Amino acid sequence: MQLSKKTLTTNLPAGIQQPSENSFFLPEKILQFGTSVLLRGLSDYFVDKANRNGIFNGRIVVVKSTDSGGTDAFDKQDNLYTLCVRGIEIGENVEENIIVSAISRVLSAKQQWQEILDCVTNPQLQVIISNTTEVGIQLVKESISEGVPSSYPAKLLAVLYKRYQTFNGSAESGMVIVPTELLTDNGKKLKAIILELSAYNQLEPSFINWLQQHNRFCNSLVDRIVPGKPPADLLATFEKELGYKDELLIMSEVYRLWAIEGDEKVKEVLSFAASDKGVVIEKDIEIYKELKLRLLNGTHTLACGLGYLSGINTVREGMENAELAQYITDVMLAEIAPAIPYPLPENAAVDFGQQVLTRFRNPYMQHQWISITLQYSSKLKMRIVPILHQYYKLFNTVPQHCALGFAAYILFTKPVKKEGGKYYGSFNGTDYHINDDKAGYFYELWQNTVPEQIVAKVLRDRELWDADLSALEGFEDAVTEKFYAIQEHGALNVLSSLQAIK
Repeated sequence: MQLSKKTLTTNLPAGIQQPSENSFFLPEKILQFGTSVLLRGLSDYFVDKANRNGIFNGRIVVVKSTDSGGTDAFDKQDNLYTLCVRGIEIGENVEENIIVSAISRVLSAKQQWQEILDCVTNPQLQVIISNTTEVGIQLVKESISEGVPSSYPAKLLAVLYKRYQTFNGSAESGMVIVPTELLTDNGKKLKAIILELSAYNQLEPSFINWLQQHNRFCNSLVDRIVPGKPPADLLATFEKELGYKDELLIMSEVYRLWAIEGDEKVKEVLSFAASDKGVVIEKDIEIYKELKLRLLNGTHTLACGLGYLSGINTVREGMENAELAQYITDVMLAEIAPAIPYPLPENAAVDFGQQVLTRFRNPYMQHQWISITLQYSSKLKMRIVPILHQYYKLFNTVPQHCALGFAAYILFTKPVKKEGGKYYGSFNGTDYHINDDKAGYFYELWQNTVPEQIVAKVLRDRELWDADLSALEGFEDAVTEKFYAIQEHGALNVLSSLQAIK
């Protein structure tokens, strides 16, 4: 039996949180760009929970922007999916199975663009959220009137312009726009791009005024480990327990945080926040951002290539390996925590870091290292390069664990072949996809550069880092030494030797 509305009329096992019949008739209040598991496991979860409590009473129209796949799985399941929450909270084991009904429709940007534009003619639609990865919020100078724009900001501008035209620029028609991409000041950056695109498209001054005066672009931060669809064996176990099949089933940890920078108006519009302590709306969310971005995401980024090249598949397995677990602990608490470039209360970084380490050990989470390597280069630049500069400013010495993370990154992003426009590396005879916008750069680099110059060229490339990392005294030598050590002895042996010299 496949999950659908019809499934809800059968006798499902006890304990499954099912939607009420009323939930399918709630008005559409949110336009969401992205079908990512993070959005489905966090923001959509919050909306669904609020609806169950009679607080928000609105559903989400989802825009699928990528060309790959379609909306078939959502259509087949009447836009329902199961969220399996697993973990430990306040010392208690948590196992929740929730059939989420927050999504009303999933529309393809490529095939249903007019329907997407029509969504914003609905006066009850007041919120736009997105998760298009860090590289999604970039300026691409393009027309918004000639077919479907390619970039997310241009799509968003087209939607907002349609909204403006429909309601004649009324104050009440302004939107609350909440990007969840892991960028510093994501809301401010998105707004700046939208304004620049407006000028490029020569949109009228009255629209620009409406955009600035009546729309709120909110910086936000999301924090929940949502590894997505479980491995086949675990999925089969879940589906046996649930009594139905679900192509969209995802897992998440118990911990959840969505910190949104906003005023009282934002709180009023985002009323779903009242349903869960995990939604925080405050005037300043910088402390939440820095702790999560550096300690959780930054550690993930430094360890992902190293974990993969050690033959370890998941974060949890990494925490069960003595050498990699020690590396993760040390890089987080000894190198990242003291160098967070933001004033923090005493012990805040260490306390948060200890909490993150506990989350990494969650026995239910199968978070693949390979999936964390998505956009590896931009993540290192954003999350770790500021840490490097601050660490040198404070201690004027090489952070050896960070150096090892960079060495593993350079080796992981070595393409050995190109097929169908994609680049692949190889480890232990198995090819893996280098899912990084800079993969082409590395392909050309390895093709045209002698190996002895690879590390130097990468670290000195200002286009990669907005800085010359070789200017950090001793850093290039440390990365080079570890680069060759991984090649000669393997990542796990290098991890062991790193612990031995502590």
